Amino acid sequence: MRAVILAGGFGSRLSEETDRTPKPMVEIGGKPVLWHIMKIYSAHNINDFVVCLGYKAYLIKEYFNNYFLHTADVTLDLSERKMEVHKNRAEPWRITLIDTGLETNTAGRLKRVTGYLDNETFCMTYGDGVGDVDITASIAFHRRHGKLATVTAIQPPGRFGVLNVQDTQVTRFGEKVDSKGSSINGGFFVLEPGVLNYIDGDSIAWEREPMERLAVDGQLMAYQHHGFWQPMDTLRDRRLLEDLWARGEAPWCIWK
Repeated sequence: MRAVILAGGFGSRLSEETDRTPKPMVEIGGKPVLWHIMKIYSAHNINDFVVCLGYKAYLIKEYFNNYFLHTADVTLDLSERKMEVHKNRAEPWRITLIDTGLETNTAGRLKRVTGYLDNETFCMTYGDGVGDVDITASIAFHRRHGKLATVTAIQPPGRFGVLNVQDTQVTRFGEKVDSKGSSINGGFFVLEPGVLNYIDGDSIAWEREPMERLAVDGQLMAYQHHGFWQPMDTLRDRRLLEDLWARGEAPWCIWK
């Protein structure tokens, strides 16, 4: 299966970092948060990625173009223009990096990579949130219910879009209202190609019309996640994640 990662936004709420780098490239423990997300998927044997780029896209392209050098121990002989590789720790990833536009919204980015999805079931998530989500179980759940879309539902504090869930079916999606005691959109979607028909153009936000219409049509189901989940929206969020990693207590690090 393939995973689409939305990595093109401006990350304005984390401007202390994103003035110089796209938010998915902001580091936790010396590695971009995008790398952490890919490692989560890879732990569930998903190693084929389509990354939707936008803001400072070239920095993400350069990182993965030089990934071999980032992850290997080498001796560089500058006079001979040679490089000797001593140890290579590269992951078994296939990564398609697509520039989906600077101003394109979240659903628009997904629509723009339609041709890379091979008309098959795929995963999709945001390039700034980590968690110990059981992706394998969410895919199995998705296969069982047979609807077009599965969202991972979480129960953290406010500031997120609320999911009204009845017997695992999402009956209504409301963006950014008081979410106390409610499930919220945690990303880590499993989707059928049919969801692309709910996206009308570049300006469409996935969290608005497509999710709302899928819910109204009875095509959006919720996989309940009760473990760790944390977005990296602000500097405070980044410091929290960095501290967990530094203490060796990062719950999303399921690949060790």
